[in-house]
Amino acid sequence: MPSAEPSDTAVTTPGASAAEVVVSLPRASWAEALGELPGVRAVVWDCAGPVPDPAPQVVVPPYMGAPPLRESLDRLPGLRTVQLLTNGFDGVVEQLPDHVTLCNAAGVHDASTAELAVGLAIAALRGVDDAARSMASGAWSAARRTSLADRRALVLGWGGVGRAVADRLEPFEVQVTAVASAPRVEEGPAGRVRVHGPVELPDLLPEHDLVVVACPLTDATRGLVDAAFLAALPDGALLVNVGRGPVVDTDALLAEVRTGRLRAALDVTDPEPLPPGHPLWTTPGVLVTPHVGGNTTAFRPRALALLREQLQRTVSGAPLLNVVRAGRDAPRG
Repeated sequence: MPSAEPSDTAVTTPGASAAEVVVSLPRASWAEALGELPGVRAVVWDCAGPVPDPAPQVVVPPYMGAPPLRESLDRLPGLRTVQLLTNGFDGVVEQLPDHVTLCNAAGVHDASTAELAVGLAIAALRGVDDAARSMASGAWSAARRTSLADRRALVLGWGGVGRAVADRLEPFEVQVTAVASAPRVEEGPAGRVRVHGPVELPDLLPEHDLVVVACPLTDATRGLVDAAFLAALPDGALLVNVGRGPVVDTDALLAEVRTGRLRAALDVTDPEPLPPGHPLWTTPGVLVTPHVGGNTTAFRPRALALLREQLQRTVSGAPLLNVVRAGRDAPRG
């Protein structure tokens, strides 16, 4: 994961009104940036230290480097909601009491992650990574490379990130095919979009020379991109992963890339962080970035906008956005 934000602290004052919703933010800078919201009291808590007074009913864990949550959250009997700053929520649901609602940050990272997916595809196809390595020796290694134009791209995962990837690929004259957990037809900005299901992958894969993995990690997607999946791709195909590392079988990917048949551009890996000496670092045909898809200047403003909306909905009793799991009989604090 990317390095954590600089540490900062703040003193919170006790005595929240019974009518106030208390929200914990991971750092003082987040509380300051959130600003004043009617009916909301912000306290600073990183989910690791002593519980603040007043205790929060809404908890926002740190974006990066969050500690295990189970023990911390068990100390909050009035907890209603955990609002993540990430799209991914794997491993979090299991740590929450049954009455707590979990929301993710769907929409916050879509644009930045999609930018990186397209950037990785261009860099890998056009040999930008090879050219960067050649700069150290001053080698002028010109060669004909593959264009992004005219690629047939399969986007695996048709949520916010997947749609944002498709929106950015289409102006590059790329033919996009959508795959999600269930087949359907959707209305999109350019008309109706046919979304294929996983059962269709064996027929789809041989027809696509670019695959962008943008799906969450679930029991159904873990190891989905396995040896059979990769073997079905045509020679010269590129795999881009901006979803979650364990969706791809690392050993199977390395076996294909080492032959030179496939290439890979990965923002997420399994294991992660990728340890020094791991073969993904040095295998020709592999480009790695250190899970930075959403970690851009667009992150904080969009995350704050989501937090303000969620807190206003909490105060008014309106339905929350991005509910991953609704809590049962959540206490009102």
